[in-house]
Amino acid sequence: MMTTPQASPDLASLRVQIDNIDQQMLSLLNQRALVAERVGEVKKREGSAFFRPDRVAQVIEKIKTANPGPLKPTHVAAIWREIMSACLALESPQRVAVLGPAGTFCEEAAIQYFGGAADLLYCNSFEEVFHATAAGSAQYGVVGIENSTEGVVTRSLDMLLHTPCHVVGEVSLLIRHNLLRTTNSAENIEVVAAHPQALAQCQAWLSKHLPHAERRPVESNAEGARLAALNPTWAGIASERAAQQFGLHVVAHAIQDEAYNRTRFAVICLPDTLPTPAPSGHDCTSLIISVPNRPGAVYELLAPLKKHNVSMTRFESRPARTGKWEYYFYVDVEGHPDQPNVAQALAELQQLSAFYKQLGTYPTSAA
Repeated sequence: MMTTPQASPDLASLRVQIDNIDQQMLSLLNQRALVAERVGEVKKREGSAFFRPDRVAQVIEKIKTANPGPLKPTHVAAIWREIMSACLALESPQRVAVLGPAGTFCEEAAIQYFGGAADLLYCNSFEEVFHATAAGSAQYGVVGIENSTEGVVTRSLDMLLHTPCHVVGEVSLLIRHNLLRTTNSAENIEVVAAHPQALAQCQAWLSKHLPHAERRPVESNAEGARLAALNPTWAGIASERAAQQFGLHVVAHAIQDEAYNRTRFAVICLPDTLPTPAPSGHDCTSLIISVPNRPGAVYELLAPLKKHNVSMTRFESRPARTGKWEYYFYVDVEGHPDQPNVAQALAELQQLSAFYKQLGTYPTSAA
């Protein structure tokens, strides 16, 4: 018969201290939650937004600055984000549309931004995320915008043009793709299922290690993992979170072709849900513009930015689908429209444009 080893007197004493501290922390957390409920009542009477990402950022930054250690600032930030998420759920649960099923990188980005207490609505595509957010089925949505290896997510750019949603935040997520399967072996894999972006980001590894396997594009990496869980000859490319979700083995870790592989996710909502956030000092403004089809028109767009010392961080073109070889340009510039030089540059840019739409101003994920 096995016996449980007894803790030493010193260890037992330390555990009693930890238990007492845990009880104090629990009491304080519930006190905070009661105050948060009262805050929610005031917001409801005043008609103000329940979720304020700028307020969340301010609180977390203040806590990180005041942190004396030994806890690391990043760990303190993660703890406080979850505390604030749980308290917000008492004020007003935030429903967030994400690409499903459970286990996607999009879900991970949403949890990183809103915390684990957010009520997630799983959608079959980024297009559905936009529709759910625009229709009010969810207050917010999270969609992939750009990957450091494969470039922009074109469907998301198209949907930003055609829906009333605007961007109020972003999350930059380090992407690690893993080969997942029901058995812990890479032999006899007939199909690899994943999102087209993931298949493209892993094409060199797949060509070398699984040259004869069919590459099957699906709506999300988590959907590929779900399908792999149903068929022993299939494998998925997804996160370790998806492996846990569907009970799969991680046959190969980090199979993406580029070690530094990040994806930007945009947080979207209707302007009535949350207006443009106040300046944070580390902001990005996203635009869609088009210009008359004449020589030098695109070159002229750069002049207001140079004139007012505004830096452009992205410039992408997409066909306007008019059949006349016209294009929409997706532009990111550094700064907030409340800054005089940015406001002047945007006003002149609008005058030069045949079409102009401001997609959103938001703190960058590096802030």
